[in-house]
Amino acid sequence: MPKGKPRAKPEGDVEVVTEKGTRTEKPRLWRVILHNDDYTTMEFVIEVLTSVFNKTAAEATDLMWQVHRRGACVAGVYTHEVAETKIGRVEAMAREAEFPFLATMERDE
Repeated sequence: MPKGKPRAKPEGDVEVVTEKGTRTEKPRLWRVILHNDDYTTMEFVIEVLTSVFNKTAAEATDLMWQVHRRGACVAGVYTHEVAETKIGRVEAMAREAEFPFLATMERDE
């Protein structure tokens, strides 16, 4: 085909125009930290880890011992909104059980 002459499209073809998409950044992640206190029972910590953080009984037990021995553990790493929601659930469970159990979040590096 000679240069400069537009190529004819067969009838019925549709030309698709695509725009260059903007690149989105991955959301920052946050660690949910469970803290030890002198009143919350080990059984309650295990219950929180299994019901809120979907840990197996074995994982929950290991994490409960971390809280007990080290003073804290990372229960999971989530987006900001999910971390806030999980902390809210932990706070509600602790209030209902009358424990001062504390969960916080910090930015994951």
